[in-house]
Amino acid sequence: MGETTRATIVILFWKLKMKIYFYITITLTLFLLSCGTQRPVNLSTAREEVKRYYESGKYDEELNAVIEAAKKKFDEVAIKENSVVIFDVDETVLDNYGLAELMGFGYIYEMNKQWNKELKAPAIQHVKDLYDHLLSRGAKIIFLTGRNIPEYEVTYKNLINEGYTTFDTLITQREHEYELSATEFKSSKRKELIEKGYEIVATVGDQWSDLKGDYHGIQVKIPNYLYLIED
Repeated sequence: MGETTRATIVILFWKLKMKIYFYITITLTLFLLSCGTQRPVNLSTAREEVKRYYESGKYDEELNAVIEAAKKKFDEVAIKENSVVIFDVDETVLDNYGLAELMGFGYIYEMNKQWNKELKAPAIQHVKDLYDHLLSRGAKIIFLTGRNIPEYEVTYKNLINEGYTTFDTLITQREHEYELSATEFKSSKRKELIEKGYEIVATVGDQWSDLKGDYHGIQVKIPNYLYLIED
């Protein structure tokens, strides 16, 4: 199989996965908003509910409670020289709400890639505070993302630009890993880190697939009502 054909297949596969994630999110949102009724709410109503939650300050309140609880847990942990906390990237340390709005709270592959290329995602400040808190206690930081290897450089730059300047490494998904589930991919990478001598104190992510599997340590779940990624 030629490289061009292989690249085309990979892109089509990734687009299909993201469409599936979007439809799962919409279905779940409609279900939650329509509990107790015989019919689902209108899709536009569901989108407005999500938009209102994020922009009213309720999302920030929920996130702040999560971060403060996490800090208390971390303060009870003995940090060693090899202790590391693993952070996901999108909707964990970088905020793509502006992109979600532009896409009408759906998913458009080309817009997503252009947004990433232009380094538009700002830091999520509550999570940045947690990151700073962990560094002050001597913990190492690793970023582990489901973004593909071609986006390594733009992801690295975006993190640096938003103040995440101290970390051991950034891990992205390589071509031979594209068909793994999110949980399989991230678990396998955590296992590799353990084999390299790290002690994983905690994992921070916006999806349960960021946190499940082996070697996760303390699980810190960041709220995300924009999309849902399958395990």
